[in-house]
Amino acid sequence: MLTVVKVGGGLVREAGDEALRALCAAIGEAGARHRLLVVPGGGAFADEVRAHDRRFGLRDETAHRMAILAMDQFGWLLCDLIRGAVPCSEIGPARGAVPVLLPAGPLARAPLPASWAVTSDSIAAWVATTAGAGRLVLLKPVAGLYREWPPAGEPIECVSASQLAPGGVDAHLPEVLRVDAWVIDGREPARLLQLLDEGRTRGTLVSPTPLR
Repeated sequence: MLTVVKVGGGLVREAGDEALRALCAAIGEAGARHRLLVVPGGGAFADEVRAHDRRFGLRDETAHRMAILAMDQFGWLLCDLIRGAVPCSEIGPARGAVPVLLPAGPLARAPLPASWAVTSDSIAAWVATTAGAGRLVLLKPVAGLYREWPPAGEPIECVSASQLAPGGVDAHLPEVLRVDAWVIDGREPARLLQLLDEGRTRGTLVSPTPLR
């Protein structure tokens, strides 16, 4: 089964460089046993786009395209940090243990709104559907999703996409999610390995359909 793994750029901002290095080491290890497709977040590169948008009042389409190019830049960084990683510019079979998608090319054709409400969360969900993946993993600097933000207490174990509270993931995600998605703590790489090896871990499972 193919798993799309989105590496949130906020991990560096919240947890530092070593947290990203440790996570990338775990992804490289997992790639030897599991079919993965890594989707980069925007991180500090996207933060620069936001800053320029505030300064110059960019058109939505311009800011959206610049933010996707920011994902490409973070993707090149991940290729250096993940053992066995290879950059790929198409959604499909790729050579190498861990393909890292550079999304600027494929997303030129994606039916996604040009809006800051559409972040790499929704982009990764669209990639998962397009690639025929069986699972999406969103790696963030939090233990999962919560009923209220800022987070407090224990994360929700399971929630349907239609019941997501504001915060934690982008507002457009319920519109594009078609596969089960896990939101797990990227600061704890062992959780990603446990999910891939055993099918479950500590975090929040987001179902694309209503829960009974």
